[in-house]
Amino acid sequence: VQLQASGGGLVQPGGSLTLSCEVSGVRLDDWDIGWFRQAPGKESEGASHVTTRTRDGSIKYADSVKGRFTFARDIAKNTVFLSMNNLMPEDTATYFCAAGEYAPDGPFHGMDYWGKGTLVTVSS
Repeated sequence: VQLQASGGGLVQPGGSLTLSCEVSGVRLDDWDIGWFRQAPGKESEGASHVTTRTRDGSIKYADSVKGRFTFARDIAKNTVFLSMNNLMPEDTATYFCAAGEYAPDGPFHGMDYWGKGTLVTVSS
């Protein structure tokens, strides 16, 4: 199983950005697929949850991104997306996509497979 996130970059506050995560080795419907992020200098805290689509079709969002971020997917391309609007400096982080059985309080949020992250910097 491999996941590869892409699409990060520098964006001004209030701007938008869409990240992509290409998934191989597993079908999107077979696992919970989520996005997580790690802010600079907070590596010891681990990645925090952003959004996850569970296998039953529900999509969960962290309170900090509700109304601004949207999870989407393209089954044919086995790819998931994270659309981010009204970005704020506190959204600056390395964003990761991951697959597994989402467990909010579990180690690594219950996710078994993690891709390399993509850095999003929100700054003027």
